[in-house]
Amino acid sequence: MNILLLGGGGREHALAWKLAQSATCDTLYAAPGNPGIAQHAELVALDPTDHGAVIGFCRSHLIGLVVVGPEAPLVDGIADSLNMAGIPCFGPSCAAAKLEGSKGFTKDLCAAAKIPTAAYVRYHDKEAARAGLAGFGLPVVIKADGLAAGKGVVIADTTAEAEAALDDMFGGSFGVAGEAVVIEEFLTGEEVSLFAITDGTTVIPFGTAQDHKRIGEGDTGPNTGGMGAYSPATVLTPELEARAMDEIVRPTVAAMAARGTPFVGVLFAGLMLTDKGPQLIEYNARFGDPETQVLLPRFTGDLAALMLAAATGKLDDVSSLTFDSNVALTVVLAARGYPAAPSLGGSVLGRLSPTDGTLVFMAGVRATTEGLVASGGRVLAATGTGTSLRAARDNAYAALAEIDFIDGYWRTDIGWRELDRQQL
Repeated sequence: MNILLLGGGGREHALAWKLAQSATCDTLYAAPGNPGIAQHAELVALDPTDHGAVIGFCRSHLIGLVVVGPEAPLVDGIADSLNMAGIPCFGPSCAAAKLEGSKGFTKDLCAAAKIPTAAYVRYHDKEAARAGLAGFGLPVVIKADGLAAGKGVVIADTTAEAEAALDDMFGGSFGVAGEAVVIEEFLTGEEVSLFAITDGTTVIPFGTAQDHKRIGEGDTGPNTGGMGAYSPATVLTPELEARAMDEIVRPTVAAMAARGTPFVGVLFAGLMLTDKGPQLIEYNARFGDPETQVLLPRFTGDLAALMLAAATGKLDDVSSLTFDSNVALTVVLAARGYPAAPSLGGSVLGRLSPTDGTLVFMAGVRATTEGLVASGGRVLAATGTGTSLRAARDNAYAALAEIDFIDGYWRTDIGWRELDRQQL
């Protein structure tokens, strides 16, 4: 079948790389894509917000499956339009994508379905939110309710920091995403990501990862979209994973189906492993970035066939999913100044092609007549694989050493928690 992939970041490069390997994939198209995705797909000039144009392209090019990479088109309802046109789409409806599009919606659903998560209050007024801070201890978590490109979360250690975050959010720093906020209890523990594929009824686990969201070494500084990740995340033991699936993920899928808004696609659960067990931090309605860059190198199945089964309600026909025993670790090369004001336009040179044990996934990169230049805050992700986390890490950093980007920055400690555990 022919496949259309929507998106143009590092996650979509990883998806394109894997989809192109699928025996069920004939021609892969991508919109808008990037220079890395162009190695695996034919790039097309389509605006994902123009649903009519996307449907017209799908019909004229006999597209059998549309895969939506980023969250914004899902919240915008692209899956609804495609499904109404009879075109299978791997991704949730607008109503189901509210699990990511509105943090308050998700917290309310958790409260109704008794899904373990942090205590919270949702506010639409700044002064009420400032007054509500008194009901929480410190640190306290302040979240913009809507989509904020992975940056709308502040962990405030002081009341002054919390009030400043509220000023920023209600003041328009995050656009419409900050028109409402969620104030949450701060959970103590270790964060981990759990992925599951679902057709709205059947749910299958799809691997684990641990992301490094902070810009600085030792997980310090402001949150970013993610500075690196590794998979599998062994801190989520098989027993804890089973609890998270039974207590969090499956009840969520069941609750969404009961509301008449079944969730179809990949459900990405950000979890905190507390002394009470796994608790939900937040949901994403799509694959993570940069987690996709470590999940897919380990997945040994036919990704296109799996996605089509989910999109067409036939996931119960899938017997099992297989991942190899290797570990994967990815390090994000970011432009200096990211996430606040990244330096753009710098030349990206060096070895960007795969080698034994390494892959380079392009993100914020565009092609010019003089070569590749940075066009986004996160420029690329260098992924290493190996029989151990240390080997995967060494391969990833070796790949970075082959890249010349004078305006670049990366963390040197990706995977540090797990490496520390392994030394005990």
